[in-house]
Order: sequence, then structure tokens, then C-alpha cells
Amino acid sequence: MKITPSILNADFTNIATEISRISSADGVHIDVMDYHFVPNMTFGLPMVKAIRSATDAFLDIHLMIDDPDRWATSYAEAGAESVTFHVEACSAPVRLARELRAAGARASMALRPATPIEPYADMLGELDMVLIMTVEPGFGGQRFLDLTLPKIRRTRELVSRLGKDIWVQVDGGVSGETIERCVEAGADVFVAGSAVYSADNPDEMVRALRAQAEAATAR
Repeated sequence: MKITPSILNADFTNIATEISRISSADGVHIDVMDYHFVPNMTFGLPMVKAIRSATDAFLDIHLMIDDPDRWATSYAEAGAESVTFHVEACSAPVRLARELRAAGARASMALRPATPIEPYADMLGELDMVLIMTVEPGFGGQRFLDLTLPKIRRTRELVSRLGKDIWVQVDGGVSGETIERCVEAGADVFVAGSAVYSADNPDEMVRALRAQAEAATAR
């Protein structure tokens, strides 16, 4: 069970300090938005490079941008350990996944809530992670969509048949109230933004969420 908090809800004016407040996390989830694929804008490659220079943490880049075929490998070359592209915005997802791996990053594919996993079943072996969005991408603080749980289950079933170590990540509305349902559905990597950075002690919340997920796995 891995907890990778999103810094979307952190204080952008002091990112290095904000990242240091989640030292128990398994990685830092960075949402890159371009105001085209989603109706919001955050930051791009220069900020990711600056974050890379400020921390040795595992960087989990989530590209919510148009034309990831063109831009995604730049994030891998900048030192990100994992780069996620949205299949809805990608022209050649297999080629891009291979390019990301060749650049030294884990290759991940994201699906919006209404995008089914089944059309991409044959390419799962090209991936290191599948991200199931449990809210519409673009803004933090949204309410978890229970309708995504069956898709998480189907994704886990497809991944399990391959016998490979492919992570299933969920992003959106993850909190103490929803994480157990995600675990039961088959997720093993959790992006929590509001739940972590709205807590008095973000790192304590990271540990609590991981413990809750591990307990749900043991049941």
C-alpha cells in the first residue's frame, strides 16, 4: 500500500517545505495541468525540475495536458520516477509508454471516470501503473465517485491475469472515509491531496491512511 500525496493542495510558494511535511509518503504526486485538457492550470516542466532539485522523493507526475506524446518524456528526462499520461489525450499510448520506460521512468496510463479499461486490456503489459480517476480531473477537493469502484475491480482483474507488478492507483476524493473501499476494489496506490494537506499534521495523516489501507488488505 503506497500513499503518494498530491501537492495540488499544498502552499505553492514554499513547495520544498510542504514536501518535507510528508516525509513518510511513498512519493510526491505532481499534477501538471495546461488549461486545455482540463479547465485549470498549475505548473509545468520548469517547476518539476525545481522540485526535483529540492527533494530526493519519488516524483509521480500526472500529466493532465493535451499532446502528452510530445511532452511526457521531458518529465522522465527531468528525473521523474513515474510519468502518467491520459489515454484520452494520447495518440500512440503504446509508443509513449515505451519511450517513457526507455527514458528511465515508470510508464502509467490514466483514465477519466467515464473511460472504460477494457479497450486497453491488450496494452497493460506495456505499463507499470494504471491510474483510475475517481473524480473528474482538474480540481482538488472533489467528492469521491463510487461509480468508479467497479472499474477499479475490473482493472485489478485484468492486471492480475498478466502476473506482472503493475500498480493500480486511484486519485480523487481519497480519504479515511473512502480508502478502504478502494483497497477492497483492488487499488494499491493512493493519491490524497485535501485529506493530507488539510490535516494539522500532514505526515501523521499519511501514516494513518497507509495503516488504514493495510488493515483493509489484511481483512
